[in-house]
Amino acid sequence: MLYLHNIGTYFLMIVEMFRKPTKWGVMKQLILKDIDDLIIGSLGIVAFISFFVGGVVAIQTALNISNPLIPKNLVGFATRQSIVLEFGPTFISIIMAGKVGSFITSSIGTMRVTEQIDALEVMGINSLNYLVFPKFISLLLYPFVISIAMFLGIFGGMVASVYGGFSTAEDYIAGIQLDFKPFHVAYAFIKTSVFAFILATIPSFHGFYMKGGALEVGKASTTSFVWTSVVIILLNYLLTQMLLS
Repeated sequence: MLYLHNIGTYFLMIVEMFRKPTKWGVMKQLILKDIDDLIIGSLGIVAFISFFVGGVVAIQTALNISNPLIPKNLVGFATRQSIVLEFGPTFISIIMAGKVGSFITSSIGTMRVTEQIDALEVMGINSLNYLVFPKFISLLLYPFVISIAMFLGIFGGMVASVYGGFSTAEDYIAGIQLDFKPFHVAYAFIKTSVFAFILATIPSFHGFYMKGGALEVGKASTTSFVWTSVVIILLNYLLTQMLLS
């Protein structure tokens, strides 16, 4: 029953988030701050992980196709497919659930503990719109982060395969172009947009409705990360079944 209650509260929170909007002058500043914290602040770790994971995918692919009959451009093809279809949209989102999700939960949870949310509501401000809506809008730029992750992952694979002596740049680029389906990119961005909504709302839910003191903020952040990751993985399965099958 508790889970059903939380699910219902979550959907009511989403509806309330769009009601009684805050003044645009105030909202604009909140959105810009959240873009800086959630999007720009995440580019460094996303770029670092994407580049080196792309390199690892390319090296492992090359090491497992030692048969001379297998074309060398398969390294580029396999790296592209792995990065675009799964690593970019899904695994970066799970990493972001730890970084961005924990930040959102702890920041809103701290406001709950210090009674700042109560103060907003006393002033007649819709606290859900004030706190959650800017995060939702800022994470509409999340596909931009994933596009950088996909580019750097494929580029990292090329650097690793060329400088590791596993493939030439020409073979790798030919593999990237081999049997390319534009819908795979569209599929990746559809998943990314859904995951962005999850990253904005589930951590906000756990921060906004947490109870207790400062110790519970840390527990709420951990719970938020677990549930955000679980929902992302489940939706990844469902979206893959609907869009690619």
